[in-house]
Amino acid sequence: MLRTRTHHLLIALSLALGVMWHAIAYAQQDDLLEDDFKNGPAPGKRTFTSTCAGCHGLDGRGGERAPNIAGSARVKHLSDTQISGIISNGIAGTGMPAFHSLNPAQVRAVVSYLHLLQGKLAERALPGNEAAGKKIFFGKAECSSCHMISGVGGFLGPDLSVYGAELSAKAVLNAIIKPRKISQSGYRLAAVYTRDGSHMEGMVRNEDNFSVQLQSRDGAFHFFEKADLVSLEYLDQPLMPSDYTKQLSASELNDLVSYLMSATTSSKASTGSKPGAQ
Repeated sequence: MLRTRTHHLLIALSLALGVMWHAIAYAQQDDLLEDDFKNGPAPGKRTFTSTCAGCHGLDGRGGERAPNIAGSARVKHLSDTQISGIISNGIAGTGMPAFHSLNPAQVRAVVSYLHLLQGKLAERALPGNEAAGKKIFFGKAECSSCHMISGVGGFLGPDLSVYGAELSAKAVLNAIIKPRKISQSGYRLAAVYTRDGSHMEGMVRNEDNFSVQLQSRDGAFHFFEKADLVSLEYLDQPLMPSDYTKQLSASELNDLVSYLMSATTSSKASTGSKPGAQ
């Protein structure tokens, strides 16, 4: 009899501890999400990026699998309750799934971040002509010799397909006319000289104590054993030119900024067109 009572007591205690643990974990998760509002650069951005951006895009302006929810007038007229219901329950007969795994705090965070994207879209007036900026990117400024947008362009620099999607015009302009003096990790130029007399320059993509791998401007990778090299020299010159204010007029810089800010949307609208084509 005593053994039975003890067994039942242990079961009850386990259940109570389980409920308590679940409540604590839920509260901690809620606190972490509240930190999104207090400390994060944008409320709900982490949750939006992990659950929504795959279809709606990082900027909320849609893609091949989902519509524009940042610029849609219909979405803007929905109440927070209606948007929360769509996130939690999905829309039957469409590609919008139900995110039952998101708790109320996460849903509120996503709704808040969506409003931020909607506001950003309204405030992000382009300073110039994006079509003219596209021609400059692939032409006069020679940005495409190093950078790629939507699969077109060079390999040496970072892919800029979504670079300006969430940045202000001022931030994009500063990145062009005031580039980093120190190359970021993965984008450092080097020159190798081999024992057979050959010489090559490229971006260091991988390196260890015994070997180095360079990527040349044509996108090809070249592997070298350090034992076969006469020297490996890191080049100090930055990949990004620092004289764009001399190469381009103020109007042309504004056009280039406009293209970078809208490149994600523009590339979706003109899939299959040639670089610089209108």
